[in-house]
Amino acid sequence: MQKVAYTALAGTSIEWYDFFLYGAAAALIFPTAFFGEIPETTALLLSLLTFAAGFIARPIGGMIFGHFGDKIGRKKTLIAALLLMGISSTLIGLLPTYAMIGVTAPILLTLLRFAQGLAIGGQWGGAMLLVTESAPSNQRGYYGAFAQAGAPIGVILANLALIITSASVSEEFFNAWGWRIPFLASAILILISMYIQLNLEDTKAFKALATN
Repeated sequence: MQKVAYTALAGTSIEWYDFFLYGAAAALIFPTAFFGEIPETTALLLSLLTFAAGFIARPIGGMIFGHFGDKIGRKKTLIAALLLMGISSTLIGLLPTYAMIGVTAPILLTLLRFAQGLAIGGQWGGAMLLVTESAPSNQRGYYGAFAQAGAPIGVILANLALIITSASVSEEFFNAWGWRIPFLASAILILISMYIQLNLEDTKAFKALATN
């Protein structure tokens, strides 16, 4: 049970890290990198609108992954959500800027942000179900807190990642390429999803549901 709880904590922490890392970058980096030579305030507003796309997608992701979680299992949908977030965030770190591909850059950025929202909507619910359905009936609140603790940990990690990266390189390099490093680190989610695939089983509650 402790393995399930700590795996859920790690997964939700890094998922929320990705989710909130985008928010910081949307305020500091993306207006210049992805919105061309338009007025600074307009670029900032457009960048923050792409940030909002993740919140619009989140309940949609919850419904989609919740539906399939009841059909094919909590573990499989959790792995799918982790992979979606890991791939989306890594691709943001590799995304060409407006100077490279023009208006296609903010369009792709918005689509990847929407995918992040779908992923966080599915992953958080999946992690909570995997933990609480696996926990003893008298300890579900305790173990469920592990998945919930991922949100504040993710906020802290996201800010630390940008602070450490910006302090480690020159301002010019950070604005050009350094900001990508925290996003590329999201590939760790892919490793966590593989760990879940190889080491954790689906919950007894879902197994009982599947046999009925």
